Amino acid sequence: MAGNTFGQLFRITTFGESHGVAIGVILDGCPAQLPIDVDFIQSELDKRKPGQSKITTQRKESDTVQILSGTFEGKSTGTPIAMLIPNEDQRSKDYSHNTDVYRPSHADYTYDAKYGIRDYRGGGRSSARETAARVAAGAIAKLLLKHYGIEIFAHVSAVGKIQAPNLSGDSITELLVTREENIVRCADPATANQMIDFIDGIRKDGDTVGGKINCIIRNCPVGLGEPVFDKLHADLGKAMLSINAVHGFEYGSGFEGSEMRGSAHNDIFLANEGAPKTLTNFSGGIQGGISNGMEISFSVAFKPVATIMHNQQTINAAGEAAEIKGKGRHDPCVVPRAVVIVEAMAALVLADHLLRNKTSKID
Repeated sequence: MAGNTFGQLFRITTFGESHGVAIGVILDGCPAQLPIDVDFIQSELDKRKPGQSKITTQRKESDTVQILSGTFEGKSTGTPIAMLIPNEDQRSKDYSHNTDVYRPSHADYTYDAKYGIRDYRGGGRSSARETAARVAAGAIAKLLLKHYGIEIFAHVSAVGKIQAPNLSGDSITELLVTREENIVRCADPATANQMIDFIDGIRKDGDTVGGKINCIIRNCPVGLGEPVFDKLHADLGKAMLSINAVHGFEYGSGFEGSEMRGSAHNDIFLANEGAPKTLTNFSGGIQGGISNGMEISFSVAFKPVATIMHNQQTINAAGEAAEIKGKGRHDPCVVPRAVVIVEAMAALVLADHLLRNKTSKID
């Protein structure tokens, strides 16, 4: 199957299915002698793993990562890094009711139509379980970015119509502490409590709800991005839209910028020692597809999880009318577990562009 590889110089290929033996990733292009902190990689996977709280799926997976190659004495060797995450708690019987029936808003029909065969057990390759492999690779990308002082932070900014206030000027370290103090991973504690109660109510109704994740990137150097087709925001958009359930991406002023006048929207340059700064940041830290040194900010919108515990009308493989009801273990709202996935994909994009930028000029 094509489309399983992401990146050019810092490149990953993921493999595996939701109910297979394991999922995994091969990371190629990581520079040699980068310290590989296995505990950090595992801590990132722990933020994504199922069964964390009452508002996430109750599938129990330790998501214990095994590094098979590409490291020696705690450092990268410059050769491909292979990581494996065994599946431990598959319940394929939960999907026996839909072997010949298409679940609404899932990939069942489209996979069947495209390939003539589909793994009905949890969606197979189309399952969000695949994103654990991305998080493992993204953790190594974060370690590389940390070497250059680049920081990434994402949090749940909306669940349904409940909106968190804009992030304050706190440090990334302070924001991380606040975010991890609640199970919904919102950096505003008061809003987090509202979100948790709302999601729990949705869960008890057998329904699901969508949400948004905001992400900021600080200390990104000027010059990342490869016009014209590999603009930094274009690659960030592709990365985010490749995540399961993502239906929207905007950066900087986003769609609200279309309502503004140029006189208000232009980011005015300020005289400054060292790199130039701007008075505002409607550009979201990217101009002409290239990072300008300001904080990069973007937002990602997630649709409601498609599996609900209600009877729904659908069709079977023969095109006949059928009825289906969701079974198994599913998230009532995906965004609390998706925060680390957004960060991982952003880190993979930046790591790739950081290496590519080293070829931009002779000095």
